[in-house]
Amino acid sequence: MIAHFYQNVILKNPKAIFILLIITILSFGYYSKNFRLDASSETLLIEGDPDLEYLKEVSERYGSKEFLILTYTPNEGMATDSSINNLLSLKYKIQSLNWVHSVITLLDVPLLNNSEAPLQERLESFKTLKDEDVDRDRGFKEILNSPVFRNFVISEDGKTSGIIVNIKQSQKLEDIENKSKKEVELIKDQIKKQNHQNILEIRQVIQSYDDVGKIYLGGIPMIADDMMTFIKSDIIVFGLGVLLFIIATLWFVFRNLLWIIVPISSCFFSVIIMMGLLGLLGWKVTVISSNFIALMLILTMAMNIHMSTRFLQIKKDFPSKNNFEIISLTTSKMFWPILYTVLTTIFAFLSLIFSEIKPIIDFGWMMTFGLITSFIVTFTLLPTLLNFAPTNNISVKKEQKSKITNLLGLISLNNKNSILLATGIIIISSIIGISKLEVENSFINYFDKNTEIYKGMKLIDEELGGTTPLEVIIKFPEKEKVKKSEEDDEFDDWGDEEDANDEKYWFTKDKIDLIASVHNYLDSLPEIGKVLSFSSIIEVATQLNNNKPLGTLEMGVLYSKIPESIKTEIIDPYLSIKDNEARISLRIIDSQEDLRRNDLINKIHFDLKDKFGLDKKDYKLVGVLILFNNLLQSLFKSQILTLGLVMIGIFSMFVILFRNIKLSLIGVVPNFIAAFFILGIIGLLGIPLDMMTITIAAITIGIAVDNSIHYIYRFKEEFNKIKDYKKTLKTCHSTVGVAILNTSITIVFGFSILVLSKFIPTIYFGVFTGLAMLLAMISVLTLLPALILIIKPFGKSS
Repeated sequence: MIAHFYQNVILKNPKAIFILLIITILSFGYYSKNFRLDASSETLLIEGDPDLEYLKEVSERYGSKEFLILTYTPNEGMATDSSINNLLSLKYKIQSLNWVHSVITLLDVPLLNNSEAPLQERLESFKTLKDEDVDRDRGFKEILNSPVFRNFVISEDGKTSGIIVNIKQSQKLEDIENKSKKEVELIKDQIKKQNHQNILEIRQVIQSYDDVGKIYLGGIPMIADDMMTFIKSDIIVFGLGVLLFIIATLWFVFRNLLWIIVPISSCFFSVIIMMGLLGLLGWKVTVISSNFIALMLILTMAMNIHMSTRFLQIKKDFPSKNNFEIISLTTSKMFWPILYTVLTTIFAFLSLIFSEIKPIIDFGWMMTFGLITSFIVTFTLLPTLLNFAPTNNISVKKEQKSKITNLLGLISLNNKNSILLATGIIIISSIIGISKLEVENSFINYFDKNTEIYKGMKLIDEELGGTTPLEVIIKFPEKEKVKKSEEDDEFDDWGDEEDANDEKYWFTKDKIDLIASVHNYLDSLPEIGKVLSFSSIIEVATQLNNNKPLGTLEMGVLYSKIPESIKTEIIDPYLSIKDNEARISLRIIDSQEDLRRNDLINKIHFDLKDKFGLDKKDYKLVGVLILFNNLLQSLFKSQILTLGLVMIGIFSMFVILFRNIKLSLIGVVPNFIAAFFILGIIGLLGIPLDMMTITIAAITIGIAVDNSIHYIYRFKEEFNKIKDYKKTLKTCHSTVGVAILNTSITIVFGFSILVLSKFIPTIYFGVFTGLAMLLAMISVLTLLPALILIIKPFGKSS
């Protein structure tokens, strides 16, 4: 029924089909203008993660702003006049950019030790390093010894300063809840464009100060923008690189211009239609799916090589048949094996939707639609073009017998025991390697050491207190009031008039002691860099109070009397009296080699309960570290689920296709071994799994089983004619074996193009997937035929 419909509608109407395809590509080509990229931090998070919602709530409560951070290491000493003047000039130049809200440098730090005046007076009229009448050496030492600003705006050795550039919030984002999804996406696109322009502007400013020292740019907006640049670069480089390699491969295999034009046309049509579909559906390409065009080119090419090779072989075997008959015979013989190869590969990509991570889910759906598109284009455009093309004088090149497939065939025939022994060694090695797999990964190591992202993050990590934020929110029991006691110090001068609110009575000994204890505990952990909390402020106030500890009422009075500008910048980020909680902000030293994020988080949880007697309801850990750890832990769980689904699903498809359980097992084993061996190699090399490498095993199985399907399908067909296993093996290795070799080499080298990426996980993905495909190809042309010879699933030879 399907064959009859296909032959009458598609094959017999090449002109109508070609016109329909041209209309389709023009229509989708129009929508490809809406093809968008996305490198926002949301693309690296678990969809619907409750910790993300809580982080947004905490950020809003404590007034967190979006910011960029610069590291400034002057050629001369930091406290010299020229370095301070250069820093001041840089600050004002950045401040003049219309998108900048404020710029905080060590020149803005209040100097409170530079005078003998009463504390109230010092707080109300403080000096900074940029004031001319300040003793700069003394002021610099004060900042360097400050519990708040050391390792925050100045490195411990005093050689590197941090410059925080707070960005104005976009007015368009404020009313975003009342807008439609389309309007929201449009606003986000405009903000990304503006962010890109902002980064270009600040980089121009930095460039003009190249001669005064080393300045690196960091911060999430810069990382997001650079990631967008990487994605654009990757799409172009991967696409062109794979295309050029495919052309070279087609010329090597066929040595005929027609067999370059026809498959390349299929690739071109498939990719343009898919880009248009993504634009139409509003799907954005992320760093995870940036290689989808390269993958589509590779997989479309694999289908076309199988079809083209079979066409030429049939033409050679049946020289008397006309072009239409050869096309009909080719499509009828190749339809089911290619359909099943597409379905198994789709199943592998669809398994990614269980990962809980949006960009991986989107990648799975993109490749699913991409493969369906490639299949439809291959079985419409390729036969249509062959109907038009003069094919009388074309044939497969004479040196058709491949020395490689011939050698692999001989190994299968004569060294079955050696193949089984090697397989056993590979399985044992894989088990050992897989047992060593881990998902501990550092975001800083996702980037090449020559990129500004890496250099900036590394310097911030080592000199300015760490990069990855973590926050501990301590929730206190119901508010208690304390009676005023007489305290004889300078705070008495401030008076005690009745306030409309009781904020100053919030400060109790239990609360202050708990904040200090948790702060000191966190500060003692080697994985943690800078820790800031209300305890840091108290330490500064104690130093200013002639090292005399402050009483709780003094703290309350201090809070109610200090200038609003200081309260907003220094105290409010760490206390929420209204919500009866305190915030301890800390940063993790992300570049530590022995850092184990999950272990650290579990240790903090355990110690807060065990050492401090806190209930689960009394505290909450929140921040990028938690979100990133959730992502990594989810990856590991999803890897097991994904692999399990792929193995069960593909084995079921083999059973349906071949209706033979023995043959199905023989078909899947070589590919499962190749996928597990790659995971084993990753484990043995100590490379942590990440959002890209986690997908290798499932994708490898999905693509590699294509070779098994083609080989078994052809073996079954030839065995029914020859009735001899050894002769059938030789025939298959010289026919379908050559197509498998050619497609596998195309796929391996296609994946190897990904090493040109600037994103390290993409490089790993390309290298290990390419290696897995190579192992799978060797396995299909050695272990698979060896198992067929041993088990004889098609019955006895005649």
